[in-house]
Amino acid sequence: MDFDEAVGTHSKWKRKLRHYVAKHDGSLSPTHVSLDHKCVLGQWIYGEGAKYSSLPEYARLKYEHARFHSVAAELVKKANSEESVSAEMAPCSNSAFSTASAAIVIAIMAMKKRLAG
Repeated sequence: MDFDEAVGTHSKWKRKLRHYVAKHDGSLSPTHVSLDHKCVLGQWIYGEGAKYSSLPEYARLKYEHARFHSVAAELVKKANSEESVSAEMAPCSNSAFSTASAAIVIAIMAMKKRLAG
């Protein structure tokens, strides 16, 4: 996976999560969502992407990705309890979800820039 694909993979997972919380049918568990190594991006980070583990940008990506999954798990927990999370999930909001998601993209792009130069 290249860095642009990594961003796309993250965006795809985020869309899936938005779709889920809109219907909140209980099919996702917060415990599963909190596992940052289970999604496609997480598998890359802990697998093939680990070859970049000496870079500070990799450490930042790993941290931000784990933080994102923690925030996402809380949203799933709220959605499963019938709480509204639409404001927190709104694109371009200043919510923990949006800032955590943006931090992942920034970290991926920082890695790409480091390795391109």
